[in-house]
Order: sequence, then C-alpha cells, then structure tokens
Amino acid sequence: MEERRAARIGTVSGLALLVGGTAVAAAAGGARSVFATILLGLLALGMTHALLDEIRRQARRSVGAWIAHDTANTVLLGIWAGVALITSVLAPAPAAVRAVGLTLSLGYAVSCAYFVIERRRTITMTRTVTAAVPVSEDRPPPR
Repeated sequence: MEERRAARIGTVSGLALLVGGTAVAAAAGGARSVFATILLGLLALGMTHALLDEIRRQARRSVGAWIAHDTANTVLLGIWAGVALITSVLAPAPAAVRAVGLTLSLGYAVSCAYFVIERRRTITMTRTVTAAVPVSEDRPPPR
C-alpha cells in the first residue's frame, strides 16, 4: 500500500500550541460566562484528541528510518514542554492557570515520549518486514 501521509512538522507543533492556548484561555477565566469556559475546555479536549491522532499518524508512517522531520517533531514537543513548565513556574498567574501550565508541560512531555516510542516501534517493524521479504524472486517459496 502506498504511503498517503507525508512527514510534517507544522501539524504536530501547531496542534500542540492550539491545545495549550485554548486550555490556558479556558483556565484564565476573566469576564466570560461559565458556559464559555466550559466550551473552551471542551474545545481544548477535542484538539487534544486531534493532536494525539496526528502524533500517531506521524509516528506510524512507513518510512523505515528516523528522518529530520521526526527529530524536529520531537524537539518541538520537548521545547513546548519546557516552555510550559518554565512559564507556569515563573509567571505571576492565578493558581488555575499555573495548574493548566503544569498539566500542559506533563502532557507535552508524555506526547514527546509517545511519539519517540511509537516511531521507533514502527521503524523496527518496518525493518523486520523488509528483512523477511525474500531477496530472490526466482526461488519458489518454502512449503
């Protein structure tokens, strides 16, 4: 089957930032109603699902090697985890925003680890399947 999905950097990183921004907006509150805060929270949850789905797609591409796009996705998720941690610790913000920042930091770190583990597993499986294919087609398969 031909690979339909190309390696991308912007989708994973963009979705990660959208999730973070929406979650912080939901936690920051302000002059919004409870209904708006709940909707922002649900939007953040929906985008979290989209982020995990995109990480899964990017990790399970059938390219049999670790490429620059994989490194970029890993580094960017690690950077977002660090930025979320530093911001939540150093910034003078309400407790709810700090809690969301710490949760985002943990979520980005777990997403980064999940991407690396899934990508390495896919590369190993791709190499195993490729190695199992016979080199010569002129011999009949064993019975």
